Amino acid sequence: MNRLLIVEDDETIGSVLQTSLRSHGYDVLWLRNGREALRHAAVTPFDLVLLDLGLPDLDGIEVCRQLRAAAPPTVIVMMTRRSEEIDIVVGLESGADDYLTKPVRLAELLARIRAHLRRGTAKPTPAALTAGDLLLDTAGRRASVAGSGIVMRAKEFDLLARLLAEPGVAISRETLMSDVWDEHWFGSTKTLDVTIATLRRKLTEVDGMGTVPRIVTLRGHGYRLEIP
Repeated sequence: MNRLLIVEDDETIGSVLQTSLRSHGYDVLWLRNGREALRHAAVTPFDLVLLDLGLPDLDGIEVCRQLRAAAPPTVIVMMTRRSEEIDIVVGLESGADDYLTKPVRLAELLARIRAHLRRGTAKPTPAALTAGDLLLDTAGRRASVAGSGIVMRAKEFDLLARLLAEPGVAISRETLMSDVWDEHWFGSTKTLDVTIATLRRKLTEVDGMGTVPRIVTLRGHGYRLEIP
């Protein structure tokens, strides 16, 4: 049984989420503030955390950073009323794997949880992928340009690896969501757009260290990785 942690100070939302998720077979702990969540996460492994960003004691972004540092494999899904792209970018860069905008729809939440927790569906990839001076060590999950490491979140690495597997090929949004996130993904694909944006920024930052590929947007279709 998968263990889930809900970090939500709103009594109504927290109670509804806990009851609903338990009824769908999850082992659920509901906590109301960030410090308590960090204490529990330090001693108890969770498969997935639903994290409200508007907590009363600690900023949700800081809680996310500490959770990610303490438990790298744990899936973190932010729940927020903030829908501006900059807020989403900051949240994802703090270590979150995904986000949901409140009010959260139960059907979408359940589909996202199943997608993130599903195991064994990843397609095999080569041990290493290269493009110019960019190297992805897929076995060690390390990225570097001309020997200098690049810090990447799990989904950033997976998305770049998927694009690198077929350089120069137009890949649809649907294919990327299916291969990198899950074939049964439900709801907005904004997470893909934000992850692409952060990947582009990171590749731009290391461009002076060597030759790196660029990600081209194909409007109405998806993306293509081009190697200079």
